Amino acid sequence: MTAENIDKNRLTTDIRYRFEYISKFLNFSQTDITILNKLSSIIQPLIPVIVDDVYRKLFSFDITKQYFLLRHSCFDNFLSTNRSNLAVNSDFMEYRKNMLSKYLKCILTQNEWNDSFLQYLSHVAKIHTNKIGSPLIHVDLIHITCLCGYLEQNLIAIILKSENLDNQTKYAGIMAINKFFWIQNDFFRMHYE
Repeated sequence: MTAENIDKNRLTTDIRYRFEYISKFLNFSQTDITILNKLSSIIQPLIPVIVDDVYRKLFSFDITKQYFLLRHSCFDNFLSTNRSNLAVNSDFMEYRKNMLSKYLKCILTQNEWNDSFLQYLSHVAKIHTNKIGSPLIHVDLIHITCLCGYLEQNLIAIILKSENLDNQTKYAGIMAINKFFWIQNDFFRMHYE
């Protein structure tokens, strides 16, 4: 068996090339994307519940809640001067929850993972680091990893509990969700290096 040549330098400079390598390694294909699209009708109505649960989880630890207490210039319109009383249902947090909702909808409805979509996934990772322009924004990778794992387990639970999916579709859905989160985690890893 002849090994496929992978250009190590391109893996760090070419998002499409990196995605294609990871996709080949994980056997992530258009079939997985189609399954994610199919799951959309089951998961999308539950996104508000998922997002609320995620933010309650983030607020349940001081180490993750602290990131929402930092002043970021892009959120100045939302923050009061007393950030220590920040609530999960404040305007500021509703804005953030809306961003997570849009992200989840995008993952589930994107039927072509073109360069623009890959740039979006990369951007989602990059905005959590100080590389985007604000030295105040840098969420430690451990918390991002925990968040992705928590999101994944919530989505898997929804798939497993669904009465509208046969076992084969549930299996394919769990595999597609798992592969997606490994791809997204790699984009995070790329920007944290």
